[in-house]
Amino acid sequence: MIPVSGVLLSIILTTAYSIPVTKHESENMDLRMPDVKPQQPDTYLCYPMKMDGPATYITGFVPHANMSTAHHMLLYGCADPGQKNEPWNCGEMMDSEKKGSFKPGPICRSGSQIIYAWAMDAPQLTLPEDVGFKVGGKTTVQWLVLQVHYKDVSSFLPPNTNTDNSGITLVTTTKRMPKRAGVYLLGTGGELEPHSIVYMETACTITDDIEMHPFAFRTHAHTHGEVLSGYRIRNGHWTEIGKQTPKKPQMFYNTTHQDLVVKKGDILAARCTMNNDGDTTIPIGPTQHDEMCNFYMMYYVNGDKLSSDGYCFKAGPPNWSWDDFGASLHLESAPSDISKLSAVDNTQDGSTMEDFSGEQEMTSNLETISGLQHFLQESLDSEYGSEHSDPARVAGFTQRESEAWREYIRALLRLEAEQALDDLENAYDADGYVY
Repeated sequence: MIPVSGVLLSIILTTAYSIPVTKHESENMDLRMPDVKPQQPDTYLCYPMKMDGPATYITGFVPHANMSTAHHMLLYGCADPGQKNEPWNCGEMMDSEKKGSFKPGPICRSGSQIIYAWAMDAPQLTLPEDVGFKVGGKTTVQWLVLQVHYKDVSSFLPPNTNTDNSGITLVTTTKRMPKRAGVYLLGTGGELEPHSIVYMETACTITDDIEMHPFAFRTHAHTHGEVLSGYRIRNGHWTEIGKQTPKKPQMFYNTTHQDLVVKKGDILAARCTMNNDGDTTIPIGPTQHDEMCNFYMMYYVNGDKLSSDGYCFKAGPPNWSWDDFGASLHLESAPSDISKLSAVDNTQDGSTMEDFSGEQEMTSNLETISGLQHFLQESLDSEYGSEHSDPARVAGFTQRESEAWREYIRALLRLEAEQALDDLENAYDADGYVY
């Protein structure tokens, strides 16, 4: 009845395994936490790896983590890391951990740049042919630093004796890659007012005399994120880089236009569409109870010169929006569907993203149905109930999918859910993704 292939694939993709090392040009390097035991939720731990020897190119990333424990992982390149020999506390919760076993410190003391990001059981990533992140050698990336944000630490607390070795296997080569990869991150500060749809927006002008070729993008938000989208603006024309919901696995997806080029004078802009239906203001912050608005653009350049400033951050609402950027943004030409999703295949060649993403979303929504059972049974005043128990309003689904939800509600009340789940699966088969 409930499809299990997505669950099995998730287990396969997120199970730690060892990859054989080739003795010649290729090598697989493990950067993993050394059996740590974080003691507080929302602890951020970092662990370094020195990149000795000649320049190395990273061409793939195999994550080893579980979203029930790790909220997210980030891989940084540093000229000089926060520590050099042992794990350290490198997050906003440093003060609360000062009495613990992990020393506090920054991620990088100098030369910080983001290389890779993972969350929500995203699968492995393989870069396009001839593209690689250049590290070591004479580059400014002399160290790699793994950061893990721990969401749930209950399995590490007494009487449990578990430890954690979350991390990443790096697929590398010493063969020179003609296309050097980089990451450009757009994000905001700000806050989400109660009972509101909030647009968190950022935009920056590219000042480096380079040509960036975006080939993948990633969105990151917490529970209030609905749609995150990124654009290149040139001469008033808006071209989409990518658009996705952060409720799906937060992996790198193909850009909307594979032939897109970003160069000096172009504007990069991003919006996070957030929905806060709660009674409290939600700030941007480091914990799982706060929010984040991050749009990652992975790109390559022909040659060696990357963007000198890989970040674009603005204050966010209520202090900053696209209206504050100026006339060069040409908001009158902005697409009308910035905050809406369409059925676009953003899968990455060379990985198993396509099947995993669709099945993961199907599984997630079936789990959502299960979680809503108690709410629906308690709140329904009649067969359909009040407007607050109308599934179309609860989930924001299309008419066809709402009808399938209503059938499921009726089945709940009659304890005949099996046929309703079939109806919901048929809605997916006919209409694709649920938005």
